[in-house]
Amino acid sequence: MIREETRRKLRDLNLEELIQYLEMEHIETQSHDLSFDERFQMMTDYLYQEKYTDKVHRLLKNARLRLPKAEINDIYYADRGISKTMILELGTCQFMDRNMNIVFQGYTGSGKTYLACAVAKQACKLQYRRKYIRIPDLLMEYDESTLLKNGPQKILRKYSTYPLLILDEWLLEEISENEQFFLFELIERRHDTASTIFCTQFKKENWHKWLGGGAHADAMMDRIIYNSIFVETGTFNMREYFSAKREYLNMDSK
Repeated sequence: MIREETRRKLRDLNLEELIQYLEMEHIETQSHDLSFDERFQMMTDYLYQEKYTDKVHRLLKNARLRLPKAEINDIYYADRGISKTMILELGTCQFMDRNMNIVFQGYTGSGKTYLACAVAKQACKLQYRRKYIRIPDLLMEYDESTLLKNGPQKILRKYSTYPLLILDEWLLEEISENEQFFLFELIERRHDTASTIFCTQFKKENWHKWLGGGAHADAMMDRIIYNSIFVETGTFNMREYFSAKREYLNMDSK
């Protein structure tokens, strides 16, 4: 039985999981037949797994993925023309070791956000900090920050530090000159230091116009295009497919 003073010390060390294990181990009398090294190994494995699981849960919560249940192994490939080998490779997050970006480009409903969230979730499991945000929400946050002292600088520092940043609905709407400068500064700070996933309906040939067509557009495209993996998500409408599938299953269950 663990003494109360020992419990207190373990809690002070933030080792509540170790208390749980020792209490279970006290009940599991068969473990008493193991050597000290074997028992210590079991205890270490349990503590690591519990700490790892807690950290992943925190990372997932803080990332605020639009589709938190997206899984790399649940991706639908038939009729989409997407390379399963490529997606699984992206799921290893080795692109982050090289500070490379990913661009998921395709029509509305083609599953860009799901793919981005699935890759981001893999990054979470590998204990990378990452953040999901829609460009309209990011620009709204920026516009509000301009009313505060050093507000834009704080926003830039916040979003430039994530090892992986997911920018959904990239170039969905026209952006002002100030917003162009803000996006340029963000991309400049992240260039060659972190990875970004872009989800967009527009092919890169059309980006220059949507980014304002000036020097900032040139600079942003130069920093993104030559350091990105482009994944075409095709024209197959995943929302329509799964909606029809749900209707079929509902009819079949009646």
